[in-house]
Amino acid sequence: MIRGFHHAQITIPVGKEEEARKFYCGVLLLKEITKPESLMGRGGLWLQVGHQQLHVGTEDGVNRGSTKAHLAYEVEDLKVIQQQLKDNGIETLESIPIPGYERFEFRDPFGNRVECIKAL
Repeated sequence: MIRGFHHAQITIPVGKEEEARKFYCGVLLLKEITKPESLMGRGGLWLQVGHQQLHVGTEDGVNRGSTKAHLAYEVEDLKVIQQQLKDNGIETLESIPIPGYERFEFRDPFGNRVECIKAL
């Protein structure tokens, strides 16, 4: 019955959309897509990630830095994305090894946990 993911959603603090655009579109090079008119007033932004979408909603009062919940981006070249993050002041962390994969983690500027992973 389930064919796959259509989208995932993370949150940022209310009013931080421009900072999110700078990070997600400027640093991670994701393309912003237009939200439906009916959702424009709710804040946030939508991004295209391959064939799926990442919806960035707004929400205050959340401690994003204390959760294991995360997105995992499948990447072509871990070293390129790791350098891009480093060049933009984002610290990357080694992950627990998983056989058959290379990977690392980071927290976005809002505290959301993110993994970058590549099959060997």
